[in-house]
Amino acid sequence: MTSLRRFTTAPSLAEMEAIADRAAASIPEALRQHVRNVLIRVEDFPDEETEREMGLESPFDLLGLYQGVGMPWQSVTHPRLEPDLIFLYRRPILDYWCETGEDLTHLVRHVLIHEIGHHFGFSDDDMEALEGASDQQTDE
Repeated sequence: MTSLRRFTTAPSLAEMEAIADRAAASIPEALRQHVRNVLIRVEDFPDEETEREMGLESPFDLLGLYQGVGMPWQSVTHPRLEPDLIFLYRRPILDYWCETGEDLTHLVRHVLIHEIGHHFGFSDDDMEALEGASDQQTDE
């Protein structure tokens, strides 16, 4: 995905939402069709309850969060009233962006795809293994 704008200053919440929307649109259709009902929200930080539940030392420790029932555990016999959500946390993402110098659009897309992985039922360890295998293929 190419960046439509090369950011040199921190984008606003609305600009970050636009980046996330473009990132979501760039995901292959075969995957995107399974996340059409997942809402993406951009917030500055996780709320205090999330910080406590996840045992965060700092609100900057979390770039994104999937909140919902992963596809492997969904059931038609137990319908849910609340939608699945993906939160992207603007300030921690911006902090990481400043530390690494990584392209912001690429970073937002990476966090979004990671959280979509949770929707598909992948653990953090599963995704690390997949990323490692993908990196090895890219290096060859």
